[in-house]
Amino acid sequence: MREPVGLRRQRILAAVQSRGAIRVSDLAAELEVSVVTVRRDVEHLAREGKLRRGHGVARSVLPEAGQGTEPQPAADGGGPVAVVVPERHAYLYEALHGARSVLEEAGVRIALHIAPAAAGAERPLVERALADGARGVLIAPRWRALATEEADYAWLSDLDVPAVLMERRPRRGSALHALDSVCTDHWYGVHLAVEHLTRLGHRRIVLAARDDSPTARTVRAAFAEIAETHPDVDAWAVTLSSPAATPDPADEGTAEPVALHTLMAGTGATAAVLHGDVDALMLVQSLRDNGVRVPEDCSVIAYDDVVAALGSTPLTAVSPPKAEVGRTAAELLLRRLDAGTSRAGGAPVQRVELLPTLQVRGSTAPRQG
Repeated sequence: MREPVGLRRQRILAAVQSRGAIRVSDLAAELEVSVVTVRRDVEHLAREGKLRRGHGVARSVLPEAGQGTEPQPAADGGGPVAVVVPERHAYLYEALHGARSVLEEAGVRIALHIAPAAAGAERPLVERALADGARGVLIAPRWRALATEEADYAWLSDLDVPAVLMERRPRRGSALHALDSVCTDHWYGVHLAVEHLTRLGHRRIVLAARDDSPTARTVRAAFAEIAETHPDVDAWAVTLSSPAATPDPADEGTAEPVALHTLMAGTGATAAVLHGDVDALMLVQSLRDNGVRVPEDCSVIAYDDVVAALGSTPLTAVSPPKAEVGRTAAELLLRRLDAGTSRAGGAPVQRVELLPTLQVRGSTAPRQG
């Protein structure tokens, strides 16, 4: 028979008061319940002022015999969690804020590291964070090119602290396949966009997308797969959203993107999916400058939904659960830290995918004619 909640919380409080501090994972083992259940009980008791909550540790509000009234250090060392994200990346900053809400609620200090655009910039930041005492890592590498991504696999897989990838899905069978990760199901996001457009009667669709991030490459591959096999898509094409949308914009061999209005005229397309938001807003402006009205002549769906709603015509957009990606990643990391294990032991490794949604606004309409 399940123990009443009130009685379980009384037992938790008694254990904390008698020992001064106790790990949440030890309490869960003694009470024969999950760590998540005990964490919720500890949070409830902390809100009532009956105990203090540190990361992975419940502490008494009563001073120990012979001690002052200052709270004692957490039993697990109390080091920060290093969070590493690329500079000037509004999409991932929303994931950062999601992770921050979970970590701060758990009483965990964050050490934020912003990685510059240079290839390999994340590794020295992580090494410095670990030297400074970080006990876990949440990381969203920039990974502009596949070669850069694969170069990071070895050192990331060798980290001796728990780590979780945010909005990144390493190559199958790679050294990072067995690393905890949380990302958006971008295939499903493209599926939502194509289904919305075809239901509106659009049968010729263009994708203008980046090629300088894992998300961009996944969106491009998903669009090609879906459009090629969709029974209601008669023709499709892909172009770069801007000259700077490649892994190396300075490469003299980089082909200039075909102007979107030119490509649409050549293919007879009446709809476009544009990745990401800033490029989408600029491309919509370019369409209008060339006499293509949105949505009267062309329906447009942006991909990212960071600033898509702010256009003069608010853009329909695929909206990944950016903050929830961060929250889920932080929760995964907390469970690793509570258990005192990396992926080498304890709970199974998790590769979590969260589904995006479609936010319908004023830039899509039924096909005319």
